[in-house]
Amino acid sequence: MNGPVGPRRVGRVRPAETTEGFRCGGIVLDLNHSETEAPEDQASGTAGGMEHPAPLRPYLIAAAVLCALYFLYGYLRFSHFESPSWDLGIFEQEVRAYAGFDAPVVDIKGPGFLILGDHFSPLVALLVPLYWIWPSAVALLFAQAALFAASAVVVGRTVQQMLGGRSGLCVTVAYGLSWGLQEAVKADFHEIALAVPLLALVCRALLMERWRAVVLWSLPLVLVKEDLGVTVALVGVLLALYGRRVQGFLLAAFGVFAFALTVLVLIPAASSAGTYDYWKKIDENGGQEVSLLDSVLGVFNSEVKLEMLVFLVGITAFMALRSPLVLLVLPTLGWRLLSQDSNHWGMVWHYSAILMPVVFLAMADGVRRSQGSKRGWLVAYANVAVPMAAAVAIALTQHLPLRELLRPETYRTDARTQAAEQALDAIPVGSRVETDITLMAHLTGDRTVYWVGGAPGTAPDVVAINLDFGWSRPIDDPVKYAEQLHPEAKYRVTRRAGSFVVMERTTPVPGKG
Repeated sequence: MNGPVGPRRVGRVRPAETTEGFRCGGIVLDLNHSETEAPEDQASGTAGGMEHPAPLRPYLIAAAVLCALYFLYGYLRFSHFESPSWDLGIFEQEVRAYAGFDAPVVDIKGPGFLILGDHFSPLVALLVPLYWIWPSAVALLFAQAALFAASAVVVGRTVQQMLGGRSGLCVTVAYGLSWGLQEAVKADFHEIALAVPLLALVCRALLMERWRAVVLWSLPLVLVKEDLGVTVALVGVLLALYGRRVQGFLLAAFGVFAFALTVLVLIPAASSAGTYDYWKKIDENGGQEVSLLDSVLGVFNSEVKLEMLVFLVGITAFMALRSPLVLLVLPTLGWRLLSQDSNHWGMVWHYSAILMPVVFLAMADGVRRSQGSKRGWLVAYANVAVPMAAAVAIALTQHLPLRELLRPETYRTDARTQAAEQALDAIPVGSRVETDITLMAHLTGDRTVYWVGGAPGTAPDVVAINLDFGWSRPIDDPVKYAEQLHPEAKYRVTRRAGSFVVMERTTPVPGKG
């Protein structure tokens, strides 16, 4: 897929297939590479869309550096007990279940909760071999770092083959430091890590006119997360627009079918509620029903949403808007902007990671198209767009997560970390533990872990809480709090370290004498 290729034209749409452009957001997206046809005897050059040499070694070195940065940052946050959510623990419980050839039960979501009834992400089972070798949440952080870095190889080499010069390495830097990937690394592991390199390969295949590869790289996306079926459908639409009508229509139909099957049949079948719970994110706000019209109008009433949209295309010097590839961001942006959950709107969390390979490869396509334009100013701008994107990424990093790696205090062990480690030491291996997100991902590898307050009637062996944890109400008496959660049991404090309190059950498990 990424090996050397001969000097053929790539990404050019044949006149017999389509010669017309179409409009998106007031900008003409021409399906041909440029606004004027380059001479057929042109041996090389970006305007003609010729391939340039792209040796693999520099991109592997760049990817190794990026992987090290991503993993180092993720590991330091993990070792300092700074997980921002319960997701890392959830995914480790899921992978741990697959590794033991069990159903993917995630007790953090509720005792016996089948995770396929929440999000449909069976492709995370591919991480099982790594987990067999390294049975820890840290392994998932490494896997995500490696997947993001691998996608940088695909993006960078594709740009190099399209534009030549030093464009590939510039885009590798811009892409690797992009805010979407950095925020995803900060948010711990999520299943979308598997989609990022897949989408990079899909976009590469579209630009290289490798139609079979487009289809083959698209198919696994429906197993990463249920909403990606709509993205696959739009890939099919692009195939049809590029002239591959039969393949395009079939892929589009498959994407729609996969999406409908997962959200209407498979997820409800696995869910104890018998429904796809995330519909509520769009049509409910604080328990109140919201009309679709209000959701659509709300897109234009939020500074957070508009800021995210500007930065999404701004990191490509706005050249992504010159390519039809940019349409692939619409399905993900659609559900995020319509959602009533403000966590979906902005630039934080992991939701924008899958958009990064799309916009950066769309930028390369936009540059190539613009370099053949009759407008001198557009040609001049296209020639500086790639270094501009790299400069923007480097500048933005001063305000993004990886900047923490430059601060000495990031590497120091503070009193809070030492207290958390003492609390961990007081929790027996193999026990059933109810806890909050501070300790959660550190316990899931060798204990049964429940979310604090989310496991009524279980009488866990241990209740371990961080009194400074911000998601729960202030707790004056930890023992009384534990016994309110589980009135069928009695608890006593066995370790108190800083803000961490570990309590063990003193009464037998109900029903077991």
